[in-house]
Amino acid sequence: MIRSVAVPVLPGVSPFEFATLCEVFGIDRSEQGLPTYDFRVCGVRAGEPVASKTGFDIVPRFSLDAMADADVIAMSAGSAREEDYPDDLLAGLRAGVERGALVISMCSGAFALGAAGLLDGRTCTTHWMYADELQRKYPRTRVDPDVLYVCDGPVWTSAGTAAGIDLCLHLVREREGTEVARALARRMVVPPQRSGGQKQYIETPIPLRGTSTLEPLLSWMVAHLDQAMSVPMLAERAHMAPRTFARRFQAETGTTPHDWLTTQRVLLARQLLEGSDLTVDTIAARAGFGNAAALRHHFGIRVGTTPQAYRETFRVSRQSA
Repeated sequence: MIRSVAVPVLPGVSPFEFATLCEVFGIDRSEQGLPTYDFRVCGVRAGEPVASKTGFDIVPRFSLDAMADADVIAMSAGSAREEDYPDDLLAGLRAGVERGALVISMCSGAFALGAAGLLDGRTCTTHWMYADELQRKYPRTRVDPDVLYVCDGPVWTSAGTAAGIDLCLHLVREREGTEVARALARRMVVPPQRSGGQKQYIETPIPLRGTSTLEPLLSWMVAHLDQAMSVPMLAERAHMAPRTFARRFQAETGTTPHDWLTTQRVLLARQLLEGSDLTVDTIAARAGFGNAAALRHHFGIRVGTTPQAYRETFRVSRQSA
């Protein structure tokens, strides 16, 4: 059971991730039968304004000392880096783990956990844009840039933006029970559960490197994803020998024709699952997979979930359009 949640805030704090923590843990919903938490927004000094990254200040009621007995310490995203973290913050994070508290991070908040040494020997995640940097700065951790969140012992980390909601709801589910998490998700109007192992949803536009001689062909491929394509056929359309075409394609897109084509087909399937009533079989045909089994196979590899589960989570309601 969660009794208290401490949220340290530093200059450059990201409002969305901070607001997610406030929404899940900081609002009194006791009238709806939901738990109420001792929610503490902590700054280096209590009452001293902390500038967010979007032009307004947050005034914490508590100092960092309020972390000392919190059940959960939640590090929001922000622009701070290792040299900017107060020693009292890093000591408080380490002390939290040592006494059995749960320490979580939202998006780039993982850098604070790394600076405190809490990621050493653990698997973690962060927003995919920061994954390489986090891995370079803290090589003793293993950064998984694909997943929504990672729970490794007392240290839990989430990917960017909405993945923080998933992590918080998972925490509520683990500590308060499924019904509480489901009721809270309904109140927030968000999906009640996305698996932490589900991959981050990174848009995949047509990837080009510099000036492309293949751009007309790539555009044609995207417009005809339902058609069968082979390297010899594509090479002929590009007026190249197959081997020359394969080398040029790799140089300009950074991948093989087959892999590039599969990625574009999965992207189209995602769009159709989100915004249409088409059956999975029809979507498989439209995207060029031929049948639902092939779609499920490639969709699982690249997205980390099934087409049906993806649709249930991300379906765009026509009534709300």
